[in-house]
Amino acid sequence: MAAEHGMIEPFEPGQVREAPGTGRIISYGTSSYGYDVRCADEFKIFHNINSAIVDPKRFDEKSFVDLKADVCIIPPNSFALARTVEYFRIPRSVLTVCLGKSTYARCGIIVNVTPLEPEWEGHVTLEFSNTTPLPARIYANEGVAQMLFFESDEICDVSYKDRAGKYMGQRGVTLPRS
Repeated sequence: MAAEHGMIEPFEPGQVREAPGTGRIISYGTSSYGYDVRCADEFKIFHNINSAIVDPKRFDEKSFVDLKADVCIIPPNSFALARTVEYFRIPRSVLTVCLGKSTYARCGIIVNVTPLEPEWEGHVTLEFSNTTPLPARIYANEGVAQMLFFESDEICDVSYKDRAGKYMGQRGVTLPRS
């Protein structure tokens, strides 16, 4: 389905567990019933230098520090945003749910992504929470989460595209929009 609908670009038809010259990596690509996505090398790390209040209606972009790197260190009990390497185009009959990979979850790193609705497209913004009292490492260009695709036998009445959703076609790491 992914190849015939151009749902995922770039698309890896198998499961990649090693990178040339670097050895073993956290796997990505097609899995049994889903697709393991990679984290790109663009991060926004939350900080509170200005004693800001997090407000989803009036989000202050100065609450994040931008980082472009192969590794992101998230401070203890803190938070970072990233994006997938992959760009998604979800068909009208499909709902996509994302769950974090066990390799990260077992280290106290929670990956959160809201569902990808029918006819949504874009880079997926990844939300990483470091729930530990220690700094946590996230690896760019390696697997971080698994997408699960649920296809309905009926087409939805109103898609994300029909509603002109505010995150439609997002590229890069996307901050909250009100």
